Amino acid sequence: MARTRRGVPGAPVVPLGPSPVDLHTHTLRSDGVLTPRELVTAAAAVGVRTLAITDHDTLAAVRELATEPGAIPPSLELWAGVEINTVTDGTRLFWPGELHLLGLCVDPDDDAFEALLAAQRAQRRERFQRMVARLREAGLAVDDLAERIPADEREALGRPTLGRLLVAKGLAQSVDDAFDRIIGTGGPGYVPRNGVGPRDAIRAIRAAGGLPVLAHTADAADRQPVLRELREIGLGGIEVHYHRYDQDTVRSVAAVANRLGLVPTGGSDYHGDRESYAEAHARLWVPTADADAVRAAIGRPTTTLPG
Repeated sequence: MARTRRGVPGAPVVPLGPSPVDLHTHTLRSDGVLTPRELVTAAAAVGVRTLAITDHDTLAAVRELATEPGAIPPSLELWAGVEINTVTDGTRLFWPGELHLLGLCVDPDDDAFEALLAAQRAQRRERFQRMVARLREAGLAVDDLAERIPADEREALGRPTLGRLLVAKGLAQSVDDAFDRIIGTGGPGYVPRNGVGPRDAIRAIRAAGGLPVLAHTADAADRQPVLRELREIGLGGIEVHYHRYDQDTVRSVAAVANRLGLVPTGGSDYHGDRESYAEAHARLWVPTADADAVRAAIGRPTTTLPG
């Protein structure tokens, strides 16, 4: 689950109407709670016209929808996307921890990109099992529930899935509580991530025809030297309209995007643990201009899946 870097929130964003765009969502194929079909149906029902599914390290959802006749509502333009939690190297270029990069409008048939994602998923599964073992050692065993998770290599396991297991066992009150006390950094079940770095992820997204976008970085104004270097590597956009941003944060990140020439994007980052998609969408505002800017940046039609 994303943790935006900002303190006490200010005035909330007041949507101008039902948001027509959502370029950051998750399904059961990674760490969301809805099936791909449930997600696209819910998004279309509340007025979304351009949707990107950005599951972590997998394109399984968009491939699945492409093979199911009638699965994608005719009113919806669906983009193939992905979120890659890159591991930073601790140098002056990248702050410690992770950078989350969205790849929008990637080619779901790009073999080299799929190989990178498959390696990421393998790292995720290995980390997941190590965290299950750590929880067992801490007296917080969830092994019986973890064993029921299908061993599907196309799907990407994540900490929210583990958080849900802790809730189901009565060991946490919510997924947020699980992160805060147990599986977040420094918690008894935490294991550091291994995987691709930002440079390689940005280049791989570009090679797959997509636009690399930095996700949910509320303190972008304080990170401009880093963002400039990321831009030189190939970063093309930054999330400006994010469902948890207040008005001041939107203005601040928008100013950074304009100053550095980065495409503004936006999305709900919907997982489903806190609310229904309709409830999350009610607080979301992503203008059609964001989708138009992505289309212009990639310089080709964005409809990669039948609508």
